[in-house]
Amino acid sequence: MNFLILNSGKCEAAFNMALDEVLLENVSSLGKPVLRFYGWTEPAATFGYFQKFSDVERATHLRPLIRRPTGGGIVPHDADWTYSFITPPKDNEEWHLLKAEESYYRIHAWIRDAFAKLKIETELAPCCKKSAPGQCFAGHEKFDLLWHGKKIAGAAQRRNKSGLLIQGSVQPPPVSIARADWENAMREVARENWKIEWRKLSPGAKLLADTEELSRGKYAQNSYNRKR
Repeated sequence: MNFLILNSGKCEAAFNMALDEVLLENVSSLGKPVLRFYGWTEPAATFGYFQKFSDVERATHLRPLIRRPTGGGIVPHDADWTYSFITPPKDNEEWHLLKAEESYYRIHAWIRDAFAKLKIETELAPCCKKSAPGQCFAGHEKFDLLWHGKKIAGAAQRRNKSGLLIQGSVQPPPVSIARADWENAMREVARENWKIEWRKLSPGAKLLADTEELSRGKYAQNSYNRKR
């Protein structure tokens, strides 16, 4: 089976959220799951779709603040490795049919195995640990990824008729490891565990134009980010 890979580099925060949503809307026509790696042109924070903006504003100094299309808590994007994984309603691995907890387990087991390839031992949290309200990385949820007991990876999900969108953040452990090596390990693990072959995704002009329009018209707007 083929998966598509997209490394979109550093983008503005609103554009990053818009591109993930546009990929979700178009993943059925693309016909394959998409793994996207991306960065940030400036420090920012994203927060869960259902969070109150006033609570988020008080909880972090990072700006801009952008509401994600997925749930979850506040995620700082000042030194993290960010990715998204988007699948159509039907694919050979049937991600879209998994319950939320099952897909959460699977995505973090994938990341755990990638770190293991790099000789870094991590583990999936067996249970949750309470955090400060709304803060994604202050505590942990069941199946978050832990390094020496500290959460280093979390994710949020959205399912609709278009497919499944998982948005994830890895706060890399303080060891000597290059992001590119981790990204390569992610691809290798998928190849070994699921017999995946990777094809590069080159976004077309329409997809990029739709992303720019959604970025300006939604994710860069106070009317969306402050809607709750």
